[in-house]
Parts: sequence; structure tokens; C-alpha cells
Amino acid sequence: MAMGGGDVSSGLHLMVFFAFLLSSHGATAVTFTFRNNCPETVWPATLTSSGPAFPTTGFALAPGASASFGVGGTWSGRVWGRYRCTTSGARFSCASGDCGSGQVACRGNGGAPPATLAEFTLGGGAMDFYDISNVDGFNLPMGIAPAGGRCQRASCAANINAACPPELAVKAPGGATVGCKSACLAFNTDEHCCRGAYGTPDKCKPSRYSQFFKQKCPQAYSYAYDDRSSTFTCNGGVDYQVTFCPGSGGTRRSQVLSVM
Repeated sequence: MAMGGGDVSSGLHLMVFFAFLLSSHGATAVTFTFRNNCPETVWPATLTSSGPAFPTTGFALAPGASASFGVGGTWSGRVWGRYRCTTSGARFSCASGDCGSGQVACRGNGGAPPATLAEFTLGGGAMDFYDISNVDGFNLPMGIAPAGGRCQRASCAANINAACPPELAVKAPGGATVGCKSACLAFNTDEHCCRGAYGTPDKCKPSRYSQFFKQKCPQAYSYAYDDRSSTFTCNGGVDYQVTFCPGSGGTRRSQVLSVM
């Protein structure tokens, strides 16, 4: 049935309105798959910076297991891993990467550094940006793999804890190194933290500590202005796999959990 001029205008407005609703509610949804290749359980955690809330803020991932979650295509935030986690009474806590919520879900809390971060800014079908960051230090090897193979992987596969300088090392109660601080986190100086008189790229240069991190993980951020070799982009609309201990093939047959 033909519509009059007013009906056509109303119809166009409705189409635009519904297109907006679809876009804002994840029409360009992205699937994140988390895989644990480490020899022990990892508790991945997420923190949303902008866009739709990630479906979970924390969960357990056994060795060899995978879990998938869908999120709106304009999500921005970070992912990190917690490990050596225990429950005492009703309180859940981790020796490394703990978020202080007292629960498996982090509920909007960030991870206590040092913690390796996988950071994402999704463009809703346009350009995505992603990186692995050791700016606040390292606790677990991590890798990001865009689906389809047409965009570059980003990885920090080395076990930096095994070679961490003693002045940067974070120890668990049993004496094992469970994290390696950045120089900024360890010493809190303007020079190491790229602030004050050192707050620009030309003034804040790599230190021997950031060079140590860069040597171990050339694709990861080693200090605040390490952009050139550490920021990755992908023409949007792809899914991502985040792998803990990407240098390992896994320890047992994969268990897959999908939450979409």
C-alpha cells in the first residue's frame, strides 16, 4: 500500500530509530573466546571502560578450557588473568591479579598490578584497536588473535616472571614469583612513569627496565609511550581469541563453554 508524504517521513524516522537501536544493542556483536593453555586454573577478569557491559567480570577457566562471550561492537575495556586463587570462608582472593571484590566476579574493580593486560577499543564495524600491555608489569603470558587471519596477532608469550629482576619481583607466600612490576610501579618516579617533566614522548625514553620487558615481549607495551610497535588495528567486525600462556599447546583436551 502506498503511503502519503507524512507516512513516508514517519517511516524513514522509524527506520533510522530502529537502526540506531540495533547498533546500540550489539547488531555488530563481537565474540571473545578465552582459552587457558597454562598448566593451572586461571580466573580471567574484565573491566569495561565504555560501551555495553561485558557479560561477565570474572570466571574460572581450567587448564585446556575455553569460554566464549558476545559483546556489543563498540565495547572498550581490558582483560587480565588472576591465578593462585583460593576461597577462605566466603572470601575469594588471588595471589596475582586480584581485583579485591572478594568474589570470582570483579564487579567493576580493576586488577591489582602487576598484571598483564589485553586492551581493546572496538569500532562497531569500523577500526578496532588492541594491544598487550606490561606498563604496570606482568603476571601471565597472554595473546590476542583476531579471527580469520587477516589481522596481526599480538602476543606476550614469554614467562617474564622466571627472569624478573629481584627488585621488581612479587612473591607469593610460598616464595614463588607470581608477578613482575614495571619500574613505574616499583619506584614511582616521574622518569619511570612518564609524568611531570617526563610527560611527553620526547622526554620519556625507555629505561633499562622497560627494555628488559621489551626484549622479552617485543609486541607488548613496555612503558607509556611504547606505541609504535605495540598498538594493533583491525578493520572491525571480527571476533577475538584471548589466550593465556599462548606459547603452550594446552595441557589436556579442550573443554568449551559458550555464553552468548
